[in-house]
Amino acid sequence: MALPAIPENITVHLGPPSSDAENVTVPFIHYIANVASSELYPTWPESALRANIIAQTSFALNRVYTEYYRSRGYDFDITNSTAYDQAFVNGRGIFENVRRLASELFTTYIRRENSVEPLFAQFCDGIEVTCNGLSQWGSVSLANDGYSFLDILRYYYGNDIVLMENTPVTGSTVSVPPFPLSLGSYGNNVRTVQLRLNRISNNFPSIPKIALTDGLFSTDTEAAVRRFQEIFGLEPDGIVGNATWYSIQSLYTSVKRLTDLSSEGIRPEEVSQELLTTLRQGDTGVEVYNLQYYINYLSNYYNTIPALTPDGVFGPATKSAVEEVQRTFGLAVDGIVGPATWYRLYNAYLGIARTIPATYTEGETVPYGGVPLRLGSESEAVRTLQEYLNYISAFYSEIPSITPTGYFGTQTREAVLAFQRLEGLTQTGVAEAATWTALTALYDALYLGNRLRDGQYPGYDVGA
Repeated sequence: MALPAIPENITVHLGPPSSDAENVTVPFIHYIANVASSELYPTWPESALRANIIAQTSFALNRVYTEYYRSRGYDFDITNSTAYDQAFVNGRGIFENVRRLASELFTTYIRRENSVEPLFAQFCDGIEVTCNGLSQWGSVSLANDGYSFLDILRYYYGNDIVLMENTPVTGSTVSVPPFPLSLGSYGNNVRTVQLRLNRISNNFPSIPKIALTDGLFSTDTEAAVRRFQEIFGLEPDGIVGNATWYSIQSLYTSVKRLTDLSSEGIRPEEVSQELLTTLRQGDTGVEVYNLQYYINYLSNYYNTIPALTPDGVFGPATKSAVEEVQRTFGLAVDGIVGPATWYRLYNAYLGIARTIPATYTEGETVPYGGVPLRLGSESEAVRTLQEYLNYISAFYSEIPSITPTGYFGTQTREAVLAFQRLEGLTQTGVAEAATWTALTALYDALYLGNRLRDGQYPGYDVGA
């Protein structure tokens, strides 16, 4: 979940949610002007008009940001039924002063202090219908008494509201990822799933907690997704596709009461950090190394894909190799690794790597399984990792020995960190492609060096 943004367009259902009514998609700025012209009188004091337009904008943005309707299977963002939302009259004329104010205020909304989401700014006319939120006619009385628009908003919604102005405009109201999320996926969308599932698990304790909400889809994230799917009647495949994404979104909105004035709120730390999701020439780091590792591995199976020496630097050779990958898989050729390129490349790698059992066999090594192993992971691959680390620890005292359990706990993390220090790798405590490659290479060297061929002299006298 990212920070709120203003959608360029909003899709309005012209009736109650379940009715067989038409959907219309209009620019968000026009939607706000239409709602204001349908709900308000142009002769009202300007401070009352401003307060009401900001409340209407916040209400609509809350529906968009929480994907209230889309997460319930609808194909629209909001309705024009005042029993559920706010008035919108398709094709109506717009009052000129309302148009001017809407043009100025459509990127302004209110939120609570220490919360991120736009406030569900409930309102009513205050005469025929009363509610806990803003009274439209009451706002007129306050304006006539000299209240500013912000004073009016605070009068009804509390002194802890914050005015957010000049909010960026985005192109879409749909958050669902372009490709399913599964073991090995990484990025903002994965972290959003992790954060939401951890909160949902407070209400549904059988959903296991995810130890690190770091944007890496490892086995603990898969376990939490699978249990969520089991509880809510979805196919328990551990993969976050459209249905699972929106079910998680809907439950998260419900348990947080995000569509209520008494919302628990989304804290800033619950909003996804800007994780690297596109790789291009000039980038460096673990993600680039992983990319190069996958390409190099696939070069053994596709004669169109060149071999690469992974070094974590996205230079001209890597760009050229990416272009060949894109040609091989029928993608647009630009040398940039976006979601489509990553998805095809990664799944081609997994299709091959997963044919090789990850079970530990003494003296043999297996390729990186494609899934980052870190705190909270639990799998046979973790057990194999622990066996490799244990063998190496017999030769390097700085690496602590651990009990091979298949669970990646704090002791395994300390051993991984010690190995990364030993090898001069970035100390993340995560066993990804670079760490796995260095680990298996050292294991191979030590194991082979410690084995004697038939007839080899051991270097010391053998007692009788």
